[in-house]
Amino acid sequence: MRRILVTGASGFIGSHVAAAALRRGYEVVALARRPDTYQPPQGVHTVGGDVRDPGAMRAAVRGCHAVVHLAALCTFDAAQAARMHEVNVVGTANVLQAALAEGVDRIVYTGTVGGTAFSRERLATEDDLAGPEAMRGPYKRSKFAAECAVRALVRDGAPIVTVCPTAPLGPGDARPTPTGAIVRDFLRRRMPAYVDTGLNFVHVADVAEGHLLALERGEPGDRYLLGNTAGNLTLSEALGILSELTGIPAPRVRLPHGALLAAAWASEAAGRMLGCPPPLPLEAARMAATRMWVDPSRSVRALGMPQTPVRRAFQDAVEWYTAHP
Repeated sequence: MRRILVTGASGFIGSHVAAAALRRGYEVVALARRPDTYQPPQGVHTVGGDVRDPGAMRAAVRGCHAVVHLAALCTFDAAQAARMHEVNVVGTANVLQAALAEGVDRIVYTGTVGGTAFSRERLATEDDLAGPEAMRGPYKRSKFAAECAVRALVRDGAPIVTVCPTAPLGPGDARPTPTGAIVRDFLRRRMPAYVDTGLNFVHVADVAEGHLLALERGEPGDRYLLGNTAGNLTLSEALGILSELTGIPAPRVRLPHGALLAAAWASEAAGRMLGCPPPLPLEAARMAATRMWVDPSRSVRALGMPQTPVRRAFQDAVEWYTAHP
């Protein structure tokens, strides 16, 4: 039985990856920064450790044939910039160096779709890489730096495959992710308006399978967008689906991007004065100006990534948030 280490297994995508790996017959080791509070699926072994600790990473990887590295700090809170660098950049380097030192067969690194160069003229693909000038905000900058380090290791022959999930939806998004927050806030009737933006929505179960398919079939050095070929929706269209599923009226007021940015600047100022994260982060407002639409057909064609209907992804998310208000 092949033994794999999954970092970030307590997170939204990571928990689905660990469960899917068990179903595929892997022996799964989950890295947990706080193992006393982590409740893994039955059959998952837990090892304690922080990605910022190189020695702990060597110990965690030892005896594993492969690593799926999902652990990351994802927040729009600019006050967390230094910690994001430590976790997302230094931590990634520690995990990858430990895996290479222990001689694993394959590494799957979870990047971000935010590192993609998007265009209004056509759908973005894996070949459309954004440059450092497009990395606004500490989270994007940290993930960009981490992916640059990954590419450098690949050039030296490291067996690393990069996957970039788009906007996952489904059960278990407790924190929640920005995508899950759309569903949660809609159900709580906290979306009085919407902006003209777009995302590629995908079921989290498909994203989990995409990670394991990349482990089994992906070409080292390649980058795969884990999305849905029918998942490119405007926010207005997504809210329309939620309205159909729940009976809750979708907002009819479209907020101009200029007004959103002004509100975000005010929110950032208030956050600094009060010493707390802003309710509307500037980085999130800037991202809303871009339709993050992609063509994920390479993942479908090369990996065989499943394509659960997007409406089902919304339905599963609605049902989970209804049961976990």
